[in-house]
Amino acid sequence: MPSYSSYNAYNTHFSCLYYGRCAMKLLTLSDIQRLIANEMEQTERVMQREIYTEVALAQSVMRYALQAKGKRFRPMLHLLSAGVCDYRGDFAPTAAAFIEFIHNATLLHDDVVDSSDIRRGQASAHIIFSNAASILVGDFLYTRAFQLMVSSGNAAVLKTMADATNLIAAGEVMQLANMHNPDIDETCYYRVIELKTAVLFSAACKIAAQLAGVSEEKIAALADYGKKLGMAFQMIDDMLDYMGDESKIGKALGDDLAEGKPTMPLIRALQQLCDPDQKRLRAILQTGDREAITEVITLLKKTDALAYTQAQAEKMATAAAEALMIFPENDYKNALISLAYQAVHREA
Repeated sequence: MPSYSSYNAYNTHFSCLYYGRCAMKLLTLSDIQRLIANEMEQTERVMQREIYTEVALAQSVMRYALQAKGKRFRPMLHLLSAGVCDYRGDFAPTAAAFIEFIHNATLLHDDVVDSSDIRRGQASAHIIFSNAASILVGDFLYTRAFQLMVSSGNAAVLKTMADATNLIAAGEVMQLANMHNPDIDETCYYRVIELKTAVLFSAACKIAAQLAGVSEEKIAALADYGKKLGMAFQMIDDMLDYMGDESKIGKALGDDLAEGKPTMPLIRALQQLCDPDQKRLRAILQTGDREAITEVITLLKKTDALAYTQAQAEKMATAAAEALMIFPENDYKNALISLAYQAVHREA
């Protein structure tokens, strides 16, 4: 994976985040998953219980969407954040479930909007069931998520999630408005990924702190961690669309290109290329020509676009980890810092 920083130097930096003392060993994703295995199992049980409905089609679509589990990154973030805040209640798995419901609702809608045929290595729900079914069941998941939120009895949690859901929708519309636009700049790109991705990461962390009743300073720190991690995560996703392994990322390379999404690799390349290469890349983005994916990758490699995207993601992940310094050292803080590292050094 391209990078401005060496792998070892970056690893050392993350390992020395405890005020300069190399007291922490970065955890693998498997290590992190083991730390919250019981809570994740409870979360899965809540989700399976809450997708029950007398409407058979709705239940079938939801079960299909949830069976391809993906990373469950957002529930993990919530449960780890609850741990770092020493939350002693029993609502965290339910909160993790409604966060995942919101995420899957956005995916059901997005795949229709983007005409995406593959999701997590299997046919998208709208291919199996229909566009209408995917949209309506996405709505069903949103409303079921809010039913679960109400059961928290916590007004702050409800406000955080209501605000987040509204901002996610705004981000999707902003992205739609800029499809096939070769003139989008980095500022606009960052705002799009903040809204459509980072907002839910941030909310997942923030509501854990709100449930735990910690200080406003700690609530803000976890919200900041989640936002920056979400932006780093999305930048890597955008980079993998041009250099990932299709068998690992669960979709074909060039999906973003075909949809006309001007993501960071393209934005950076367009800044650096000269005609006729720049003119050609602009034309490909404007038409969304997936057949030109090999040509686009060649053009990207004429610039530092992939390395630049990786470096920006690493910078954001480092800032995310540094936001956690307000918390005392424990296994959950270690896991959250490690997760920031894993998010920008992954193949899927």
